[in-house]
Amino acid sequence: MLGLKLPTDPRWVNIVEKNIEEILTDHAFCEQKAASTAISLIVSFPEYTDLVQEMTKLVKEEISHFKMVHDKIIARGWTLGRDRKDEYVNKLLKFFPKGGSRETHLVHRLLYAALIEARSCERFKLLSEELEDQELAKFYRDLMVSEANHYTMFLNFARKYGKREEVDKKWQDLLEFEAEIMKDLGTKETIHG
Repeated sequence: MLGLKLPTDPRWVNIVEKNIEEILTDHAFCEQKAASTAISLIVSFPEYTDLVQEMTKLVKEEISHFKMVHDKIIARGWTLGRDRKDEYVNKLLKFFPKGGSRETHLVHRLLYAALIEARSCERFKLLSEELEDQELAKFYRDLMVSEANHYTMFLNFARKYGKREEVDKKWQDLLEFEAEIMKDLGTKETIHG
């Protein structure tokens, strides 16, 4: 369903289980960055009313997810750690060339967002199925549904604002690029890395 070309190695969950505090901190910042991305799309493309409406809802949802993750951190007696660079996102953002029309720039941002949400969904599914910590497994199962909805929303907006054939070609090319990135990742207690 997600179209990802390279699934996460299930052994990644073993790394996560040894570093729950780290994965929760990374996850909290991923939710904060997702909210920031939605705000940025509103600021950059205010004339797209339907996009602005959906991004407004998304900001609320993502910041509520941040709070949920932060609450899990506090409940375990920890404090939120510091944000770190997201190696996955930094590599992914090198795919599309800079420049182009506003519409092209919007489509590229929407495709990046769709892919990040798709990978998050895939990772959350794996955590929901493989974590020994049943409380966290259920938590990730519940969040997985939201991520799938976000992925399809972003992809549908990209197809709406761009030429369908071009967008679908770019999407497939981006998926191939992402699979190459993933070959070198999956060895850290991060949502995407």
